Amino acid sequence: WVVPYHLPLDSLKKLDLSSNQLNGSIPSSLGSLSGLQTLDLSVNQLDGSIPSSLSSLSSLIALYLNVNQLNGSIPSSLGSLSTLQMLDLSVNQLNGSIPSSLGSLPSLQFLSLSGNQLNGSIPSSFGSLPTFQQLTWVPINWVVLVFLNPR
Repeated sequence: WVVPYHLPLDSLKKLDLSSNQLNGSIPSSLGSLSGLQTLDLSVNQLDGSIPSSLSSLSSLIALYLNVNQLNGSIPSSLGSLSTLQMLDLSVNQLNGSIPSSLGSLPSLQFLSLSGNQLNGSIPSSFGSLPTFQQLTWVPINWVVLVFLNPR
């Protein structure tokens, strides 16, 4: 699929292409949508890795890539998304460990990594998140962390 460049997409705030049977990889060009606050590509048939160019989305609040066929590791560069509150990467084929950089996301309130082939332990950096309140241990391949904002 192709993002048409003739549209004025730099002011786009929300892109919801969920549940559309999209296939192929996530275009790295999505990282150029500088004003994007919500990107929802969930419940499609996307494969390949998560492009590190998504870390350029400096206004991103919510990223939903769940229920696809994404593989490879979770890019540590996602840890630079300082405004990110919601991150759902569940039900994919992601592997490797959870990047400790995700534990540095100051606004993170919800993280779902369940239904992947992740290994290792939950990084200690998650214990210092300002919105962190509770973690219930479940096997690492079914991790769902909910951070309730105490405000």
